[in-house]
Amino acid sequence: MSAVRTATRGVGELFVTAGLVLLLFVTYQLVWTNFEANRAQDGVSDQIRDDWQRPAASGRTGAVGRVTDFGEGFAFMHIPRLGRRYSVPVVEGVSLDDLAKGVGHYPKTVLPGEVGNFAVAGHRATHGEPFAYLDEVRKGDAVVVETQEDWYVYVIDRTKIVQPTDTWVIEPVPGRPDAVPTERLITLTTCNPRWASTERLIVWGHLDSRRSKAAGQPAELRADA
Repeated sequence: MSAVRTATRGVGELFVTAGLVLLLFVTYQLVWTNFEANRAQDGVSDQIRDDWQRPAASGRTGAVGRVTDFGEGFAFMHIPRLGRRYSVPVVEGVSLDDLAKGVGHYPKTVLPGEVGNFAVAGHRATHGEPFAYLDEVRKGDAVVVETQEDWYVYVIDRTKIVQPTDTWVIEPVPGRPDAVPTERLITLTTCNPRWASTERLIVWGHLDSRRSKAAGQPAELRADA
């Protein structure tokens, strides 16, 4: 009986230890990664504002007008449906490190406002979870991208659940690899369901208007709108 009690006690201690390890892991995922990501996003936001005070660097042209290194922020995304104060930095790249700083721009897609598909990815759970409630975005909602010089107001057209291998969703003309783009599109991608990654939630839209920063905020962002 003594051996049985010893074995039982040992098994119990193993379960307790495993439970504590699991609790620490869950705490890290749900709390600490968000804390780190929020701090990183604050740093990137400051970096963007500082960069906007300097002359644009020569190199890659377009809506941003300068070269952007991986992990470097170059714009802000505002989604009024997710809150009047919802604003997240847009960084170049979609690696795990990049996505811990905001939403990430797929490098081979166009920049905001350009003809083609401006595509971004964002975490839906942990690591700042900027797209936690992306499933609440509806057809007709606005997504506003703020660059150094302009506001770009995109209007959502549709959403779709796809497989992780469906990379066609970020093509210049989604689903038509040989087509020449003529529209200015936006694509938002994230995991689905929120606490898993077995699928992808895709949100597509088109550019509705462009407004100079000198003209003030677009109506979609104004509290009095």
